Amino acid sequence: MPYRLNPNTLDFPPVQYADEDGLLAVGGDLSEERIIKAYKNGIFPWYSDYSPILWWSPDPRFVILPNNFKFAKSLRPILRKQEFKVTFNKAFERVMQHCKMAYRPDQEGTWITSEMQQAFINLHYQGFAHSVEVWKNDKLVGGLYGEIVGTCFFGESMFALENNASKVGFVVLMKNLLANGFEMIDCQVFTEHLSRFGADMIPREEFIERLEKGKEKIFDKENFEKNFNDSAEFIL
Repeated sequence: MPYRLNPNTLDFPPVQYADEDGLLAVGGDLSEERIIKAYKNGIFPWYSDYSPILWWSPDPRFVILPNNFKFAKSLRPILRKQEFKVTFNKAFERVMQHCKMAYRPDQEGTWITSEMQQAFINLHYQGFAHSVEVWKNDKLVGGLYGEIVGTCFFGESMFALENNASKVGFVVLMKNLLANGFEMIDCQVFTEHLSRFGADMIPREEFIERLEKGKEKIFDKENFEKNFNDSAEFIL
């Protein structure tokens, strides 16, 4: 049985208490303070409508480490042509709404509940949650969002309205993260799509060690936004 959170405290049980599927705890709320504490301890919320809030810390953890990042050669000419413009933190609410509405053939419904959506919008305005936007002819055609803790980016969801749009956004984000000394990109659980970018499983213990090492470093949001670079010269 998962641990039931005490609504009067922000405490989580040790991640080692998670079951074999990674489910650690149930209940609590989606306050900004609780969510931030969760991510800083390698825990994330993931549930659907009509379900209680579920908190997870899977073992192993699916991540991209700096030396393992790669992308398909077929993306190079697309990046070189620069048909897409990629930005950072310009349309968070729109990106999250698109992610919520995106059709996923292997998924019934969405885990981005209205409660979750509002919680992460609030976190965005606190400087914790961030978005990447992909534009074509001034139209939003792709994007993704996630959270930043120190030198770790926690990827949450992405969408694409045109072929390759989300892939381009992800590659541009990765290049900027790595140029700024990020040491780990958390992809949470296995997907074939992200394995093509070099994501692989690592033991939860190693994940927590890497997170602990980098989480106290301060993310300079203003500098990152100012210097965000989507030029072909930088990316390639």
